[in-house]
This record gives sequence, structure tokens and C-alpha cells, in this order.
Amino acid sequence: MHISRRALLGTAAAAGFATRAGAQAPTIKFGVLTDMSGPYQNVAGPGAAVAAQMAMAEFKANGFNVEVVSADHQNKPDVGVGIVRQWFDRDGVDVILEVANSAVTLAVAGVAKEKNKIFLASGGATSDLTGTACNANTIHWVYDTFMLAKSTGGAMVKAGGDSWFFLTADYAFGHALERDTSNFVTKAGGKVLGSVKTPFPGTTDFSAFLLQAQASGAKVLGLANAGADTINTIKQAKEFGIKMRLAGLLVFLSDVHSLGLDICQGLALTESFYWDLNAGTRAFSDRFMAKAPGKRPTMVQAGTYSSAMHYLKVAATMGAAQAKADGAATVARLKATPTNDECFGKGTIRIDGRKIHPSYLFEVKKPSESKGAWDYYKQIGVTAADEAFRPLNEGGCPLVKA
Repeated sequence: MHISRRALLGTAAAAGFATRAGAQAPTIKFGVLTDMSGPYQNVAGPGAAVAAQMAMAEFKANGFNVEVVSADHQNKPDVGVGIVRQWFDRDGVDVILEVANSAVTLAVAGVAKEKNKIFLASGGATSDLTGTACNANTIHWVYDTFMLAKSTGGAMVKAGGDSWFFLTADYAFGHALERDTSNFVTKAGGKVLGSVKTPFPGTTDFSAFLLQAQASGAKVLGLANAGADTINTIKQAKEFGIKMRLAGLLVFLSDVHSLGLDICQGLALTESFYWDLNAGTRAFSDRFMAKAPGKRPTMVQAGTYSSAMHYLKVAATMGAAQAKADGAATVARLKATPTNDECFGKGTIRIDGRKIHPSYLFEVKKPSESKGAWDYYKQIGVTAADEAFRPLNEGGCPLVKA
């Protein structure tokens, strides 16, 4: 499916969902801020806006209207902040959804706190969002660098991958992912032999970095990147005959689809959502595919839907006017209310803003094991919800009382 950015923005801007309450009912307005045209466009992008519109259409609002707008932050914090300030100050947006970039995520969280609005983050990965950078207006929904590092990094060391070299995207996400994975590697008795920072965005040639990694003698190459960068790295590693075992520290279903099973088979990766995990994930994914023909949702897109639905349920209980009045107070209610949806099942939200649910370790199937398009994963492990994320007392969040 191809959705032009202009068409999507125009459609989303007019996509108010009228309820039985009539034209005078209050309107809750979501702003989906994401990467519509860069390296994360398939991970989040137009599909995240589709997911938010699904939540808008499927939630049976009574007493208020729901509207969705969307925009492209271009992976630039200043662009993202400018859009969010306009949305809050001029356009009446109440809740920011998604934001697939850790640097932009951290910047947007600061604006949400300043304006006492709400930010429900799905795509940004840095665990600092619920650590030293946490605030009372932000919830981190899907995954983070600690969870990814514990699940994938820990499994690789146990399987004999006890020496690592990192190829790291040079911004907040990559730095946090390398840091968190390095901690798990060294705690498990492994060694980190080095790392190289790659410019982000815009780098497409990783050959020199890959050769530097192989020269280190490390057994495992940790890919502390995502989206198109991960795709290009894996392709070029195969082309250059890199003998190291690749650890995809943040690999998405869309990446595997782009690369194909011939290249990805055997790759270990961690996700908190997979379309074929259970009956609930399949039902949501079938509805998503009806809106986005030929595509299955990523965990970021599922998180956009899930977080929007949880907010709408709580807003309906509070009343729209009260939910809109005080962002921090509404976030407190979101945290106090257990989560439950098709995408992630039952869960909770901690005081530091960390949404809690299990994480799943998958292995990419061989071509002979797949039954067809999007049948790519087999589950090889699971980390329970109460163990998947960083312990509450270790993050340094100022909301957590000592």
C-alpha cells in the first residue's frame, strides 16, 4: 500500500469521528507524530496513523468526538518540537501518539510536561524515557532498550556469543541500546571489544564499519540500529561475507519482510507483539490489513492502537472535559487503570510511565518452514511481564520515591 503523505495528512485532519452526542460535544484530538518518509516509515509511518484511526473508529465514544491528525517529524527533534507546540497551542491536540525516534521522543516528552498535555510513546526506544528523563505526562508503551538488551543480548551470551562489537546509530536510541546491551553482556561474563558510531540519518554504506567490526575478532556483531539502517547492515554483512553472528537488537517484522527469509533465517530478535501470536493479535492484524492492504502491523503500529484505545477508555470514564483539562492528572488515571487489549493482553502501567507486558524472543524461520507471506517467526522464549523491563528502583526516575 502506498499512501502519499499529503493525502494522509489531509484525510487525517478531517477525520473527526462524530458520535451520537452531536456537533456540540467536546472533541478529543490525537496527534500522530512519526517518520512518514525516512528510515522508520515502514516501522511506524502511515501505518501508525492507520492504527490511530482504527482506534478512533472502533471505540464507541458516548459524549465526545474523536479526531486524528498526523505529521512527519523527519527524524529531527527541532521539527518535531515545532509541530507539537503548534498542535498544543493552536490546533487543540490533547494527546501525542507514537514518535518513532528516541531523540525526538525525549524532546516531545519535555514539551508535553511543559504544556501539561499527554504523550503516549510507542516507537522511541530509549529506556531513559522512564529513567532520568521520566515525567508525569508521558507513558512509554511498547518496548525499550533495556527490554531488548535483556531478551536478545542475554540469550546470545548464553548461547556462546561472549564477545561483542557494536555498530551503533549515532543518536540517543543507538547509544542507549549499546549501553544497556553492554551491561547485560558484561554481567553475563562476556566482553565488549569495541564499537563504531554510524551517522544518522542518511548513512546507507556500512561496508567500512562492518570490516572494522570483523577485524575486532568479536563473535557477535550487535546491531544497535533500526529500520532501513538494520536492513542495509544485514544485506551488506551478507555481501561482504562477514562471519560474525548478527544480533538484531531492534528488528521489526517489516525489516524481515523487506530482506526475505533467505537472508534473515536464524536471526534472533525480540518483540512485544507479533501478528500471529494468538487469536487477539490475529484479529487486530486482520482488521489492520483491511485498512492497509498487503501489510501486517509492526509492534509500533500495534502500540499506537493500544495506547489510543486505553486513553479513550479512561477518558470515557472520566468524562472528556475532565480528561482534557489536566494532562498529568489524566496520565495518573491511565496508570491506575489496568490495560487490556487484543495486541498486548492484560498489563499495567508503573509510576515511572513504563507499560508492562511480556517480551518474546523469536527466531526467523527458514524459507522451508514458512507457510507464506508474513509467516516469519517461531517463538523460542518469553520473558514474563514482571521481569521484562528494568526494575523500578534502578531507573532513576524522579517520580519513584526512594
